[in-house]
Amino acid sequence: MALAAARGKLIAVIGDEDTCVGFVLGGLGEMNKNRTSNFMVVDKNTSIGEIEETFKNYLKRDDIAIILINQNVAEMIRHVIDSHDLPIPSVLEIPSKDSPYDPSKDSILRRAKGMFAAEDFR
Repeated sequence: MALAAARGKLIAVIGDEDTCVGFVLGGLGEMNKNRTSNFMVVDKNTSIGEIEETFKNYLKRDDIAIILINQNVAEMIRHVIDSHDLPIPSVLEIPSKDSPYDPSKDSILRRAKGMFAAEDFR
């Protein structure tokens, strides 16, 4: 049911300039009727408060189904990401050009591992 409701919704991106530019050039960029974009470029001057506020706003928007966030940016607001437990919008952590992906830090993978016992994998 939740997946059917997600059809026709947007993907949001929070990340470094290269990540955002790549996704926007790929057609992901969008402005809603309030002139609010679905992407946020994070640089060295971006405060953690700004990142948190944008992330929380994306969670509240009913036109966003997936939030892509660079893992190094996700680490800055880990407590907010870990408190999000709804399936939509889904939060996916992605690598950036400067920071490789570390699966041990990914909140979704940690939750998935917690759903299975070690003997399930034998």
